[in-house]
Amino acid sequence: MIMSRIGKRKNKIINKTLEELVPQNHLVRKLENCIDFRFIEEEVKHLYSSIGAPSIPPVILFKMAFINIIFDIHSMRKTAEECQVNVAYRWFLHLEMDETIPNFSTFSQNYRRKYQKDDIFYKIFVKILKQAEKYGLLDYESVYIDSTHQKANANKNKHINTKVELIAKSFEEELLEEINTVRKSKGQKEFSSIIKEELVYDEKTGESKKVAITKQIKESKTDPESGYYHKGEKEKMFAYSHHVAVEKNGFVVHTSVMPGNVHDSVSFFPVVNSLKSEHSNKGIKNLVLDAAYFIPAICRDIIKSEWIPLMPYVRPRTKKGFFKKYDYVYDEYFDCYICPNNHILTYHTTDKQGYKHYKSEGKICEKCPDLHRCTQSKTHQKVITRHVWEEYKEITRENRYTQNWKENYPLRKETIERCFGECKEHHTLRFTRFKGIQKNQDNSYMIFASYNLKKMALKYSKKPKYYKKKMTVDKKSQ
Repeated sequence: MIMSRIGKRKNKIINKTLEELVPQNHLVRKLENCIDFRFIEEEVKHLYSSIGAPSIPPVILFKMAFINIIFDIHSMRKTAEECQVNVAYRWFLHLEMDETIPNFSTFSQNYRRKYQKDDIFYKIFVKILKQAEKYGLLDYESVYIDSTHQKANANKNKHINTKVELIAKSFEEELLEEINTVRKSKGQKEFSSIIKEELVYDEKTGESKKVAITKQIKESKTDPESGYYHKGEKEKMFAYSHHVAVEKNGFVVHTSVMPGNVHDSVSFFPVVNSLKSEHSNKGIKNLVLDAAYFIPAICRDIIKSEWIPLMPYVRPRTKKGFFKKYDYVYDEYFDCYICPNNHILTYHTTDKQGYKHYKSEGKICEKCPDLHRCTQSKTHQKVITRHVWEEYKEITRENRYTQNWKENYPLRKETIERCFGECKEHHTLRFTRFKGIQKNQDNSYMIFASYNLKKMALKYSKKPKYYKKKMTVDKKSQ
């Protein structure tokens, strides 16, 4: 057999349109069919002047941003280059082969001058979510909340050590009121504030005054709004934290961005407040969270909102060979604990964190045969703490034994964990090119809007007639 060779390039003219060149099952066709992108024009109309030279259609710019994220290109410069040669991308942008692709800097300049001052990215996120809702793709019965970290565009070795004051948490006013109610009933002095304070000598006045205790953190020189993040064996880095809520079918219904050093238990409250204001009428029944959210304040907030908290089992953090906390029985009527040998631990005080302290009698415990399994205190005194909102944790803990927990909690890996995994691998969530909270919040809306859009397009393409019929039925029922 004679080996064939590549011949000279033939500049053959192909008489085919873009419509014919793009395969019928290509993803861009599915994206175009599931939603009318012209809504973007209406949303940004107020940002453009009615006089002067015509601008590049904003729909094209935002479609380029969707291409950038959905096809995991990472760079707007590279996206413009790909759109120049990719017929599928040109078809999606409604640009013929002889038309010029917008320069890669056009989107960034429009963002700086127009979009950054507006909430257009949030509107796009909401519009895509509402379209999925019209198709009947959303199920709000169970909402899954979690966070993931995105590496910031900042050198981890370029930082300064700075001191910041401890900020009051959103629930601390209610907690302070509860603490003072308990202390007042026990004849103890009330607290004026939960935040710990220290006496500092003022050289100018010659007097000592109370100031809030500060903590030292690392602040990036490159991106001061990011937070220094370190967890377990993961790399130490500056990062942003994306706090996301996902409904039962895997669509993202909320996203908010915070510095990477903000704990999940703190960031939970802005997320749940958003759910209350935006999705309170959607029939939310369960909130499914991981162990990081298992604190009294969160359990209380969920139960007060008439939702069911579903969280995993948290092992008792007790030394091996010692009694577990559940071995000590709490007597609600007499407000005391009873140890395994039927001795009483009485109430002593309530601290600023909301924990009530119960102590045993050292003289009695000294003679106890199980002292070595109870405490190593030199005074032979056993101390147990109980939060003033502990009953809400107990209710949450009991939910683990229900059928509702068994049906919904295991779906975390199929909903929110899958969402994070796919967005990190395929939709630019692993690291960010932007600096600052606002830019990363806008980018977060685009990332998860793209994720929802792709998910909706793939589902709609399978049964387009079914979803159109369902939309018609829903409109009639309304």
